[in-house]
Amino acid sequence: MHVVVAPDKFKGTLTARQVADRVAAGIAAALDEMGAPGVAVVRVPVADGGDGTVDAALAAGYERIPVRAEGPTGAPVDTAFAVLEGVAVVEMADVSGLRLLPRDRLAPLTASSYGTGEVVQAALELGCHTVVLGIGGSASTDGGAGMLQALGARLLDARGEELPRGGASLAALDRVDLSGLHPGKGRARFIVAGDVDNPLLGSYGAAAIYGPQKGASPDDIAVLETALARWAEVVEAAVGPGEPPFRDREGAGAAGGVGYAAMAVLGAELRPGIELILDLVRFADRLPDARLVITGEGSLDEQTLSGKAPAGVAAAAAAADIPVVAVAGRLALSPDRLRAAGIAQAYALTDIEPDVQRCLSEAGPLLESLSRTLAKDWLAGTAVDLASEGVSRS
Repeated sequence: MHVVVAPDKFKGTLTARQVADRVAAGIAAALDEMGAPGVAVVRVPVADGGDGTVDAALAAGYERIPVRAEGPTGAPVDTAFAVLEGVAVVEMADVSGLRLLPRDRLAPLTASSYGTGEVVQAALELGCHTVVLGIGGSASTDGGAGMLQALGARLLDARGEELPRGGASLAALDRVDLSGLHPGKGRARFIVAGDVDNPLLGSYGAAAIYGPQKGASPDDIAVLETALARWAEVVEAAVGPGEPPFRDREGAGAAGGVGYAAMAVLGAELRPGIELILDLVRFADRLPDARLVITGEGSLDEQTLSGKAPAGVAAAAAAADIPVVAVAGRLALSPDRLRAAGIAQAYALTDIEPDVQRCLSEAGPLLESLSRTLAKDWLAGTAVDLASEGVSRS
């Protein structure tokens, strides 16, 4: 019997791998204090398609392939994708992400997804037959135009000149030439990992809903909405509108419209991020004979229940009839809401340290201490059972 530790990151403090390591250390310390046999801990860091997606793949045995690409505002970025058996995992947040820009220098009108396209191109050049694109945390609202430019598309104005980067420039788009797209596009399968269902346009679209997070003012949102509408008009004149129209499909507005470009031009399918990542890291293979699954993220709140990693982990564990507990920096869900999500109990850093700043600065040691309590609550009986079976300390 063993314990599976499958957390997402504590954003801004600990990576998913660090969370898993701290939980494992706390479990080992607690069982040692009780004089109980150790329990094998299987660490499976996870992500939901945003920050940490590539790290989750690497922890599951994928190989890291470094790439230098263009960041959201043109500066070079050293990034990487993960690859295993012809499947590439690309993380948009690491190359075209909002976190790469200073808070006082966001670029809502000019930020681009071009670098994401460069990483995808590198994966195609390597011969990958499947490209998984995690699109959470993007800095741009360019409809995926930059990504397609990096893959060989030409975006031309009425004079036949190439458009500059960024969503605002799409208002001047006259035609799109897709004849130069990378030949690997026709051979590869594209899967987008995301957890939003927004269409490209309208009051629930990419600009209106996510533009403010990327620094867009009300005037900027109006500019981007007009530009994205023109983008959709020209793209669908080139590829056909689809049925239903690509612009109206759930997820078209993801990552500032990268979901739209991926579906309309690359033929991508969209899947819930955590569901896809759990498949990639073969989470189900770790569940047979597991006594407990431990998941978590920085803040357990209502957003957690809308397709975030802990909810996905809990659902998968529940299907295997394995109890789930969670760790978090802060907890904003009632016990009833937790149980409805398949989480039997949650432990938060703020339970043992009311000073939020200390929770942030000392997240690692506090999480290790919290995990000792968790282990005593949930694994003491397991330790006795294992002892009776003569299992040695691990």
